[in-house]
Amino acid sequence: MGHGDIRKVAIVGSGPAGLTAALYVARAALEPLVIEGIEAGGQLMLTTQVENYPGFVDGIMGPDLMVRVRQQAARCGAQFLTDNVTSVDLSQVPFHVNTGDEEILADTVILSTGASAKMLGVPGEREFLGRGVSTCATCDGFFFKDKEIIVVGGGDSAMEEATFLTRFASKVTVLHRRAELRASKIMQERALSNPTIDFIWNSMIGEVHGDDTVRGVRLTNLETSASQQISIDGVFVAIGHTPNTSLFTGQLDLASGYIVTTPGTTATSIPGVFAAGDVTDSRYRQAITAAGMGAMAAIDAERYLAARAIPLASAA
Repeated sequence: MGHGDIRKVAIVGSGPAGLTAALYVARAALEPLVIEGIEAGGQLMLTTQVENYPGFVDGIMGPDLMVRVRQQAARCGAQFLTDNVTSVDLSQVPFHVNTGDEEILADTVILSTGASAKMLGVPGEREFLGRGVSTCATCDGFFFKDKEIIVVGGGDSAMEEATFLTRFASKVTVLHRRAELRASKIMQERALSNPTIDFIWNSMIGEVHGDDTVRGVRLTNLETSASQQISIDGVFVAIGHTPNTSLFTGQLDLASGYIVTTPGTTATSIPGVFAAGDVTDSRYRQAITAAGMGAMAAIDAERYLAARAIPLASAA
């Protein structure tokens, strides 16, 4: 397509939400362009085995799942630009999406830029992601049957993850850098009264180590600076997520950094701009819910275009 061409649909992001949106938009003959980013595929690229995505009886590797959905979208007519979006202008129609080298104009935009789990930033943590270090208890808890694990964090999500993990783990230790939890009273009480959950206060992980998988961590006490080694099978980092919305600040309605959508739809505060997946979802954060929202966004975009009777790109 030449520089002056206007896309019907541009999709920013290529995790389950963006790729499912691309699949649906392509099937509607609207020739979507997916700006997939240099690190394409979303958070599933950081996981190993995915066993909770329907249709894969024996599970599937996270990166394999994303490759398959991408190929499926491409086969249906989606086009891909492997570049990072540097800025967007949602104040005018067509909308402007800029990468390092290109300016893309589009009648509608689907934003599926996802979220990034906040990490501790300690040695060994990234190295063991998917091999004992996890940022999602509902995704990975099953792999820690009868094992001992640490959950790092002191908020509601940390208490929720710790409590959930007691279904599998033989022992869950909550590690918190302060002397009291930030979590709501009810979540605190649930965790504190659970016999499988222990607490280590005023401490942080200094290093994660292991061989093929996590075998232990070095802890530092923040009051005494004393350090100790603990043998452990898994580390769940539950210190929150950051939605990837810095590009949209000041243009779209956000709440705690997440894109606000009209309940029951993927419509944002700007007509013609839709949002799907973890960028708008702080509650479920699953591959399957992101994919579901991607389908919703595609249908919303298609209906938005139809209501404006914009001719199809192929007929233009």
